[in-house]
Amino acid sequence: MTKANLTHKTNHVVLVGVLKNKNDLKTLLEHHWYRIPISHSPIKHFDYLAFYQPISFGKNGKRINYYAKVLRTEITKRSKALPKERLHPRAGNFYLICYVGKIIRLKKPIKNTAPRRVTFGFTTLNKLRNSKNLLELFNIAPIEIMIENKLKQAGIKALKEHTITANKKRYRLDFAIYGKNKKLAIECDNQASHSTPQQKIKDKIKNTNLKSDGWTILRLSENMIINDIEECLTKIKKLSSDLRE
Repeated sequence: MTKANLTHKTNHVVLVGVLKNKNDLKTLLEHHWYRIPISHSPIKHFDYLAFYQPISFGKNGKRINYYAKVLRTEITKRSKALPKERLHPRAGNFYLICYVGKIIRLKKPIKNTAPRRVTFGFTTLNKLRNSKNLLELFNIAPIEIMIENKLKQAGIKALKEHTITANKKRYRLDFAIYGKNKKLAIECDNQASHSTPQQKIKDKIKNTNLKSDGWTILRLSENMIINDIEECLTKIKKLSSDLRE
């Protein structure tokens, strides 16, 4: 296979859809089709479907386990696709039914570590097969870079990865903003790293030492940065404006 053909093969367009519950997964595995409300039906062409399992799947939730090649599509009423649910409130609504081939299980699930709200999104087959989490899958920048870009756009001068000493301990701050008599530390808390009991204790000690040295601390969770970065910027603007007082 030539390099050009290999690139074409791995760059097939993949639509990531959501399996709302275990019945949807059962339908997919047994009957090899997936439904999309016409109101949410994508205009862009896609070759494959990947299936996100939300928190309703329990320990198997917040991840993508399966994907499949789309063989054909058709538009039909929900009542026809799911005849046992004829009394469903949306029984008369039209859906895009995607018939798929072999259901393939990923070697390792793609986990939603942020966590990030998932609806429909596009990626490539290559990324689907190689991404470790949803941030990689959808080309979402690391949270520190997202905040750095917002600070630059807002014209807020901040020192990145700034090392300081507080209460005789050395700390690295994700971002530091100095005022005339005050100073602000901005910490971007990655979900995986900052959710353990041990790290929470370390963060609490760090906060105490920084405060004793006159720092105001703003901790921004990965979830907030990804899902509501404008609110993060609002908080930063408010605290940075206080530095000038």
